[in-house]
Amino acid sequence: MTRLASALRALAATAATLLAVTAAAPGASGATVTAGTTGAPGASAPGEGSGTAGPSAPEEFVALPAVAPTIIHDMRYITPHNFMGERVDGYDQPLCILTRPAARALQRAQWKLLGQGYSLKVYDCYRPQRAVDHFVRWAKDLEDEAMKPEFYPQVDKSRLFTDGYIAEKSGHSRGSTVDLTIVKLPAKPTRPYVPGEKLVPCYAPQGERFRDNSIDMGTGYDCFDTLSHTDDPRVQGKQRANRQLLKNTLADVGFTNLPEEWWHFTHKPEVFPDTYFDFPVSWRSVAGH
Repeated sequence: MTRLASALRALAATAATLLAVTAAAPGASGATVTAGTTGAPGASAPGEGSGTAGPSAPEEFVALPAVAPTIIHDMRYITPHNFMGERVDGYDQPLCILTRPAARALQRAQWKLLGQGYSLKVYDCYRPQRAVDHFVRWAKDLEDEAMKPEFYPQVDKSRLFTDGYIAEKSGHSRGSTVDLTIVKLPAKPTRPYVPGEKLVPCYAPQGERFRDNSIDMGTGYDCFDTLSHTDDPRVQGKQRANRQLLKNTLADVGFTNLPEEWWHFTHKPEVFPDTYFDFPVSWRSVAGH
C-alpha cells in the first residue's frame, strides 16, 4: 500500500469518527449583503422555526466537503470552546463554506499534504456578518472574561479593538478566508471541551494547553498573543518548521497568510473583495451549488 493510500485510509476512519461527533454537536469598507432566500429544507437558524426559509449563498459559494471531502472539520464557533465561551450567532451546522476557487485550492493543498502523511483541518471558513457583530458585542462587555485564562491571558479586554484582535468587519465574511492547521495522520481525536473546566493559556507547551490534534504550532488556535504572529522570532525549531509547512503549502496554491495569525489565510484574487455576506453557515445555504 502506498503512503498516499495509507493516508487516505486513515483519514477516512478519522472522518467517520468526526462526522459522528459533529452531527451530535449542539476594518474595511464595503457592502454587507443578505442574499436572497431559499425554500430548501435544513437546520433552522437561531430564532427561526423548523423548515423556515433563510438567506442563501450566491452560486460562487460551496460546501468544502463537496469539493475536498478528506479535509478535517473542527468548527470551533458552533461550540462553546472559543474566546467567547458560547456558540456564535450564524453557525447552524459544523460546516466549512468557501468561495469555489478557495475550496478548490484547498483541495490541491490537501493532496500535497496527504502524500506526506498529513491532512488539513479547518477551524473557521466563511463567517456571517451576524457572527462578527456577536464578537463586537462580546468585546464591548468588559465584565465577561470567562475564557480569558485560555485565549487572552496577557491582553486587557479593553484593548481587543485597539490591538486588532476584534473588528467590525472580517475578511472571513467575503468567503475566501480560512482558519486552519495541519494534522498528522492517522489523526488522533481532539478531546471534548467541557464548559467550566480549568483553562490553560493558549501559549503553554503543547502537552499542557488544550489537547488539539494539530501538529505543534507553538500556540493554540485563536490565541490572542504576539506569539501567534507567524514569524515571531521566539518560535523556533519544530514549531517554526510546522508553521512554515502550512504557510508554504498554502502559498503554492494561491493563499496569503495574515502575519499576525499563523492559522489565517486568504485566497487571492478574492471573488468578492468588497462584499460582506450574512447568510448562515448551513448546508441549506449552499443547497444545489
